[in-house]
Amino acid sequence: MNANLSSAHRILFLNTLAFTICFACWTLNGVLVTYLVDNNIFNWSVVETGWLLGIPILSGSIMRLPLGILTDKYGGKPVFSTLLLLCSIPLFLLYFADSYWIYLLLSVLFGMVGTAFAVGIAFTSAWYPKEWQGRALGIFGMGNAGAALTTFFAPTLLNYLSADDPENGWRMLPIIYGITLTIIGFIFLFFVENKKAAVQNKSVKQLLNPLSKIRVWRFGLYYFLVFGLFVAFSQWLLPYYVSVYQTSLVLAGLLTSAFSLPSGVIRAFGGYLSDKFGARKVMYWVLYSSLVLSGLLMLPKMEILTPGKGITAKKTGTVQTIEKDKIILDNGEFSISSKPEIPQQTSVLPKSFSWQEVLVKHNEKVQKKQLLAQGVTLIKFEAHIWVFSILVILIGIMWGIGKAAVYKHIPEYFPNEVGVVGGMVGLIGGLGGFIGPILFGYLLDFSGLWTSSWIFVFLVSAISLFWMNTIIKKMTHKEAPHIKDRIEHVNCNKD
Repeated sequence: MNANLSSAHRILFLNTLAFTICFACWTLNGVLVTYLVDNNIFNWSVVETGWLLGIPILSGSIMRLPLGILTDKYGGKPVFSTLLLLCSIPLFLLYFADSYWIYLLLSVLFGMVGTAFAVGIAFTSAWYPKEWQGRALGIFGMGNAGAALTTFFAPTLLNYLSADDPENGWRMLPIIYGITLTIIGFIFLFFVENKKAAVQNKSVKQLLNPLSKIRVWRFGLYYFLVFGLFVAFSQWLLPYYVSVYQTSLVLAGLLTSAFSLPSGVIRAFGGYLSDKFGARKVMYWVLYSSLVLSGLLMLPKMEILTPGKGITAKKTGTVQTIEKDKIILDNGEFSISSKPEIPQQTSVLPKSFSWQEVLVKHNEKVQKKQLLAQGVTLIKFEAHIWVFSILVILIGIMWGIGKAAVYKHIPEYFPNEVGVVGGMVGLIGGLGGFIGPILFGYLLDFSGLWTSSWIFVFLVSAISLFWMNTIIKKMTHKEAPHIKDRIEHVNCNKD
């Protein structure tokens, strides 16, 4: 077993390395498209930008299921090495992209690298015994941190490459990514031992049979949230920081890395927590946290101008004098508050400013209870960039834990169909990465609110939590009360 584990650990290292590089390539458009638009190299609209951010995620998601099936049948070595080498080609061709549609087509092709997740999950699972599955898959999932590599290094690299040629220097970045994929592909081709799951004699229909289980689709929704929207924000946060907080692309990349890196790295810890406390309990923590944090992130950077406390005449009279701080009538005087100086930036918490604006004129006759000065209140909320960033990092961490919790179940319930089930759950989750940037673009276009993306996260979190609660109540009611704590391991095919 020690020799077997040693071989398994070596494969896990190479799988994780390859997945990290693949994930970095998969999220390349988040940096590159933002750079191209921000520097007016291409004049793409918000919606077009959203499509370019999302289209690689789509192609890398919809092909996860067939790639997962191929890995179950033929093993990870031939599938992974072929995938890596083929996906390097469109990255090399990006050097020649000169229009939106060519860029879109090549993005579809290099986006196939996102299927590496389904391949790696199945290949890793084939090497490890049941008691190691949670830890091994959690470690493999740390490859999500590849998104942080792109957001951290790519902006600085783009600035370096464009120093002498601002218009075309960016074209070397996808070349560098393509070379990296090629190197990893040859390493897999020549230095990795192959291993297959025990499903070679099953038909495609038998392989797809687990997809009839409701549980697969429920896990898919959870993964849509914790993985899909993680991928979406790994790209969307770059234009978010640049547009909302007027940061440089380099700073936006650093702050986005602060979101994506911990989320990827902590996935291994999420596997440990799922082994120790149970995946369902961990998912409860994740979903409640996602609900609360997205609720806070929904609050936009804003100024609200609203009616405040006004001043009315106590009885009929005539205006004698209007001064800066008071109105004098022939039968009395009224103090008024002048408009205060409103700072450009306020404290972390919302702050209000109130004053009165005079409505009457000198020698004007006023009636009892007539409004002499209307009240105005300005509520200013900065949504401070560092508070925002901390909340974003926290929700990313919780999503990272959730990613491991979702995949903890798959090899237990479907030990010989990990590629199929993992591929489908990954496909559904990956669709979140595709839909996210596009939907965020439309929501921004429709509402004018950058925080509309967090409203969507809040709704998905609420739906996921409601579904989980409904299922657990149904199962608890069906089973005897004294075994409700063991519900995850009893009648696992009934939900």
